Amino acid sequence: MLLSNGNDVKSRESWRVRVKMAEYLASIFGTEKDKVNCSFYFKIGACRHGDRCSRLHNKPTFSQTIVLLNLYRNPQNTAQTADGSHCHVSDVEVQEHYDNFFEEVFTELQEKYGEIEEMNVCDNLGDHLVGNVYVKFRREEDAERAVAELNNRWFNGQAVHAELSPVTDFRESCCRQYEMGECTRGGFCNFMHLRPISRNLRRQLYGRGPRRRSPPRSHTGHRPRERNRRRSPDHRHGRF
Repeated sequence: MLLSNGNDVKSRESWRVRVKMAEYLASIFGTEKDKVNCSFYFKIGACRHGDRCSRLHNKPTFSQTIVLLNLYRNPQNTAQTADGSHCHVSDVEVQEHYDNFFEEVFTELQEKYGEIEEMNVCDNLGDHLVGNVYVKFRREEDAERAVAELNNRWFNGQAVHAELSPVTDFRESCCRQYEMGECTRGGFCNFMHLRPISRNLRRQLYGRGPRRRSPPRSHTGHRPRERNRRRSPDHRHGRF
């Protein structure tokens, strides 16, 4: 009986140690103190080291958020003339191009897959963040279906690469210095520099109360468009 009690004490003590260790590992998961898992991938869903990173990139098996890798192309970074020289694009033209892109992607994804809580586009220049589009759906099932279907699609002449993202709180992912206009790293900062949409478009997409699912199709099989904003010829070919 005494031997049994002694074993029980050791067993309880061992259990307490394991619980404390598990609690500690959970508390540091995805932080700088975590020497196993990559904190940048956990916060941002991307890492500049990619597959060469010395820490683990734990890709989620379920999430509300998906990332469309390198989908947005800023015309100020890509516009060229026929002889290969850089073509000047004004800030007004860039904002119009971006608003058209944002509305097209947002509307298509919400109509096809479900309600979107938040969508953000990176304006960084680093290869692991440039043009990344993060879409947070209301339901994890919608995000999962979107990833499965979008990886078989093309957008604006490029194959779509979609995956589930660990990012759910974009406040932790964003560069606070950039938001205050003080980031000294520029486009190669390792935290998100999120490009804002125009105020009118934000009000149109987010400020109209409960969002509807897909609007009824016309007799031709196409969804009616409610918008009259002018689109560029290139943008009309951007649909998924």
